[in-house]
Amino acid sequence: MKTPLPLQPLMDDGLVDEVVRRLKSGKEADVYVVRCGEQLRCAKVYKDVTTRSFKQAVHYREGRKVRNSRSARAMEKGSKFGRQQQESHWQHAEVDALYRLAAAGVRVPQPYGCFDGVLLMELITDGAGQVAPRLSDLSFEAEQARQDHATLMNYVVRMLCAGLVHGDLSEFNVLRDAVGPVIIDLPQVVHAAANNHAKDMLVRDVDNLSQFYGQFAPELRGSRYAQEIWAHYEAGDLTEQVRLTGQFAEPTQAVDLAAVLDEIQSVEAEALARLARRQAPDASD
Repeated sequence: MKTPLPLQPLMDDGLVDEVVRRLKSGKEADVYVVRCGEQLRCAKVYKDVTTRSFKQAVHYREGRKVRNSRSARAMEKGSKFGRQQQESHWQHAEVDALYRLAAAGVRVPQPYGCFDGVLLMELITDGAGQVAPRLSDLSFEAEQARQDHATLMNYVVRMLCAGLVHGDLSEFNVLRDAVGPVIIDLPQVVHAAANNHAKDMLVRDVDNLSQFYGQFAPELRGSRYAQEIWAHYEAGDLTEQVRLTGQFAEPTQAVDLAAVLDEIQSVEAEALARLARRQAPDASD
């Protein structure tokens, strides 16, 4: 096929020898199968911020640290340079997450580097050597659905133990090869401790997977794995070996109404005292 313009520099530098075909076109990027020497790999070409359709990107960037103060200021101002830095930061977040999650025992594609907005990474294939399908293209026997769901819950736990939440996890962002599930698409990954939306994103990620697998194992639809996982995380006892049940009851605690009223009255008294001091005539007059 004709070489897409963003891939030409990689061809010129010898990083890619041939563009075999387009694999998919998504809201964030176009993905191509490329040949690098004797190996087939993926080349993920990120779309420009002005053309991509990913919603509420600001929520995903919350809490991400930018080491260069000049870049941080430019990103806050939204200048042309700032937008360029924001794009670079967004793209490299996926590379960093891939390395970090692989080290944590989460199955993700192996990255080979990000070059001018193009991420080179492992091509995930099935047992026949074909491109591995997404979960959305598959159906499962009940027991296999339970096993794969348990595997992905463990991956979600491992991600959170590494301080990360995927943020856009669903049956469309998980491939399945001969071994099992492989998580993909991570540019929007968020840092759990620094992002106020992390819990909501984790709940949505887990619920998406439970609803999908619940088509084949209906008991998963009513499970509360996300709340259970987050409760362990907040308590500081979340580990890779945690035994999940999928059941979770919200803690109930009687409200001390007397204490609440005392606090309200105390605040009101302080406010009245401040008002009286401002209105009192100056003693020197």
